[in-house]
Amino acid sequence: METLFFLSPRYRLDDRSSWLEGVDPSRRYWIAVNGDRNQAVAIPGPIVSSRSELQQIIFQFRSLRPTEKMTLTRVASTCTIHCIADNCYALEVEDEFAPISHLFDRETLDALLMTAHPDWRCSPADIDLGRKLLMRSLGGAAAVNK
Repeated sequence: METLFFLSPRYRLDDRSSWLEGVDPSRRYWIAVNGDRNQAVAIPGPIVSSRSELQQIIFQFRSLRPTEKMTLTRVASTCTIHCIADNCYALEVEDEFAPISHLFDRETLDALLMTAHPDWRCSPADIDLGRKLLMRSLGGAAAVNK
């Protein structure tokens, strides 16, 4: 059996392709992989309850040096930010098949992390992204009888 290897482009805020579909109310980043809307993934972002928590996350992220990493933990999932090199970060998430890393520059990942701010509100159009995730989860089996 061959080992799967996934490669992702490096996403930047000034990219010509529209890779960011939006950020839903539960702070998931909806990314069109390689700009393909049919290959959209939802990456869990951090949720904080206070500005000081957000400050800690931002300061920790900004202090990362090459080879260092930080983990963002949510109730049901985690993701890890790896500092690959100056201005290159991998956001690693678990897919159903294997861990996948999405590459970002510092400015883009910093902007995405800012959506964790307790007062942040998603755009009305991005509310549908949350509904999309809910519909995906309702489409799967809730229980399996054997």
